Amino acid sequence: MTEPLTAALKSLDDYMDALNRNDEPAINKACNFPHVRLAGGKVVVWPNPGDYKLADFRARAGDGWHHSRWDERTAIHVGATKVHLKVKFSRWREDETLIGRFETIYIVTLQDGHWGIQARSSFAD
Repeated sequence: MTEPLTAALKSLDDYMDALNRNDEPAINKACNFPHVRLAGGKVVVWPNPGDYKLADFRARAGDGWHHSRWDERTAIHVGATKVHLKVKFSRWREDETLIGRFETIYIVTLQDGHWGIQARSSFAD
């Protein structure tokens, strides 16, 4: 059995790699559903795999978004089937100019043998 923190961090890596490749199916695969995002005073719920759309992300990512990076990933709580992580990430343009840095709480869960990001509360819009 994979250690929970290792599995949770791999889910985050899979998500970021897929996001930066513009690979919508892989982004959805890195998540568990229903998937919840709390940011900008709004709660968004994606009920099913495939509901997370890159077009929605691009609309909020910032002018000229090209890629994102993890800047910090710190475990807050680690359980057998759920991990809470304090993360910081940054968004970048293709010319490596910074769009912004954001702090977020990610919740990664184990569902039916699959580790995936299930919820996040972010200060990003």
